[in-house]
Amino acid sequence: MNKSLRRAVIAGNWKMNNTRPAATTLIGELLSLVSGAGCDVIACVPFTALESALAATGGSNLKIGAQNCHWAASGAFTGEISAPMLAELGIGHVIIGHSERRQYFGETDQTVNTRLRAALDAGLTAILCVGETLDQREQNITEEICALQTKVALAGVSEHELKRIIIAYEPVWAIGTGKTATAQQAGEACGFIRSVVAGLYSQTTADTLTIQYGGSMNAGNAAELLAMPDIDGGLIGGASLKAADFAAIVKAASL
Repeated sequence: MNKSLRRAVIAGNWKMNNTRPAATTLIGELLSLVSGAGCDVIACVPFTALESALAATGGSNLKIGAQNCHWAASGAFTGEISAPMLAELGIGHVIIGHSERRQYFGETDQTVNTRLRAALDAGLTAILCVGETLDQREQNITEEICALQTKVALAGVSEHELKRIIIAYEPVWAIGTGKTATAQQAGEACGFIRSVVAGLYSQTTADTLTIQYGGSMNAGNAAELLAMPDIDGGLIGGASLKAADFAAIVKAASL
């Protein structure tokens, strides 16, 4: 991390877990553990738990985010949720382009761009996910994949709007598998993504952009990963469902 240039952000992605009562309980456990954290702390919860989560976190430093939004403001899109709906509810953050959305629900680089555009237009801060599969890493095209995904996603995004974007580098092969990129691998990928952003905008703009690592970061490896100068936090999956583990990661990012 380089806190002199940018804010560290730890965001939990609960995925499809926790009913409203369970969400309220977990948040209740988290509040005292992350109070006064030296980084931004976000819990991205299922749509059904958003309102309960907001009520449980009122007045605290724990922010609530959503896990996806549609590219249209309204329309015949059964089962989808729009960015204005999230904004009206009081949500400030939304994950865009998570690898599981790409893998299971047909997300493409182009739909990630349109969803990102919708989130920005609604005033939300987007956590934009990019990253390669195992096959792509073994073919030594990690940089090409990350560059393509980043460039397509940011098409039409102004330098000013970039202030409301967090990029999460999430190697697909390290999500939910227990495998983790080495600190050096993760740091190099995040640094490369920063160089892509510098080429699109400016080095100054890239230096202020928060870039998270999102591949099985946990309480045991967080400190090593966060010691890398280009890793500014984490997008946390399984470890975000356990208050003590998530709090340990927040503590590592607060040092």
